[in-house]
Amino acid sequence: MKAHEIMIRDVYYVNETDTLRAVIELFIQHGISGLPIINDQKEIVAYISDGDIMRYIGRRKDIVVDSFYMVNVIQDANIPFKERLQQVLELPVMEMAEKKVIKVDEAEPIEDAAALLGNKRIKKLPVEQDGKLIGIISRGDVIRNAFKTLL
Repeated sequence: MKAHEIMIRDVYYVNETDTLRAVIELFIQHGISGLPIINDQKEIVAYISDGDIMRYIGRRKDIVVDSFYMVNVIQDANIPFKERLQQVLELPVMEMAEKKVIKVDEAEPIEDAAALLGNKRIKKLPVEQDGKLIGIISRGDVIRNAFKTLL
């Protein structure tokens, strides 16, 4: 079985020029937790997940930046939560996205897709054809399709 046989074809995605507002709206509207980010040619350029956003909005300790000439303290912990949430909405999506995207070609065998999902500890795997986004595979898609003929 190949990736294109089990992938979800109706993929939600955002454009690389969007803000995180578009991402959050899709997360809430469709109950999803990650999205591929594409350019105008529909090529996958990045991926954003709920984990990327959690790392940003969670309370962090003050960061001390020590350079050769001076010491700066970035006081992020003092920004109120609601204010951090508001700031997130206006950030460019590429500022927070993972630019090193793990993806598969449509002809990839599902056992290879399963290995990537498991070994890389990721939940979703964008599928491309000729370098363009055509679908997405989740862990659940692999499990359902791999075992359905055995049960």
